[in-house]
Amino acid sequence: MRARYSAFATGNERFLADTWCSTSRPADPLLDETLTWTGLFVTGRTGGGLLEQDGTVRFTARYRRADGTSGQLRENSRFVREDGRWRYLGPA
Repeated sequence: MRARYSAFATGNERFLADTWCSTSRPADPLLDETLTWTGLFVTGRTGGGLLEQDGTVRFTARYRRADGTSGQLRENSRFVREDGRWRYLGPA
């Protein structure tokens, strides 16, 4: 989760695509150029252990828009193992 947040914050669209589950990856651009990400707070998780195939991460991510307004994204994200790697599936 932290690595994906860092990819959003630094504009690394390739990393985001590579860590998105192939069954749910959108065709549209993954980044919103009008947002600057300003903080991540992980507030919980389930599963995701060494022998598990799925898990969730609950977080709040803060951002600032190009017009100066601020906001936050709260999500409970679902992750699954695909080809031995953790991939983002979507909101739980």
